[in-house]
Amino acid sequence: MTDPAAKTPVPVLRISFPNEHRLGHGKMELLEHIRVTGSISAAGRAMDMSYRRAWLLVSEMNGMFREQVVEPQRGGQKGGGAALTPFGEELLTRFRRMERTLRASLAEDLTWLEDKCK
Repeated sequence: MTDPAAKTPVPVLRISFPNEHRLGHGKMELLEHIRVTGSISAAGRAMDMSYRRAWLLVSEMNGMFREQVVEPQRGGQKGGGAALTPFGEELLTRFRRMERTLRASLAEDLTWLEDKCK
């Protein structure tokens, strides 16, 4: 039996900035995991990514904007963690809204493409 979602075309939003930075689904997923876990390392593990790679992506996002996206949290038994800043929360919310807008605006064309898929 074939999964009907497997033949559905999915648009992917990626924003390229003039300074060669990019913002896309993967970084937003990492932010969601940081929000849930309170940890960059746990977020990376949830995505099957090394701590170093996750930390570099967070560092890149923090360097892209005038405000930090993720900030360290000090203290606790295990030495702290990380949390989205209010700007990081807004960035994630707006990016997800842009994705929904993209899907909605392309729905008719995506249906047409889906009908043409083998």
